[in-house]
Amino acid sequence: MEVIESPIKGVSLIKPKVFGDNRGLFVETWQQKRYEEMGLKMPFVQDNHSRSTYGVLRGLHFQKEHSQGKLVSVSYGSVYDVAVDIRKNSPTFGQWYGIELSADNQWQLWIEPGLAHGFVVTSEIAHFHYKCTDYYYPEFEASIYYADKDLAIEWPINDVILSEKDKNAMSFADFCKTL
Repeated sequence: MEVIESPIKGVSLIKPKVFGDNRGLFVETWQQKRYEEMGLKMPFVQDNHSRSTYGVLRGLHFQKEHSQGKLVSVSYGSVYDVAVDIRKNSPTFGQWYGIELSADNQWQLWIEPGLAHGFVVTSEIAHFHYKCTDYYYPEFEASIYYADKDLAIEWPINDVILSEKDKNAMSFADFCKTL
């Protein structure tokens, strides 16, 4: 397993060992001891799985209280995954990091609590998995608009499909007013 730190502290790209042959592949997607040995201590309490079609964009989500750390991966298809630093006193506040996660590369992204997260599906269908460090509390959930000009995220797809919640997400400037 290889762990690569992104330019944003608390966001790490994880490349697990993949064992493949003509029958398919095997990958260990989580093993507490091994991840802790690599410096990643993650007290997971909830697993989520979403299935989405091409162009679906989910995000940029976060919880105002009970912030969730997330270990995310894709078991089918591909997505462009993005983490945004929304920690007020962070030296990388307002910066983002994006990477393609896919069933082919089997990479994972660790996003520690205190960051916003989103992804867009770049394949016909994608199965996306989240291991979370806290429970989902809908009363604390919030969203920042994915195409906010101040964040200037370089999404690989322009014509995206959004939920009503994500269509009506706040701007980054409005988010900053809440800090």
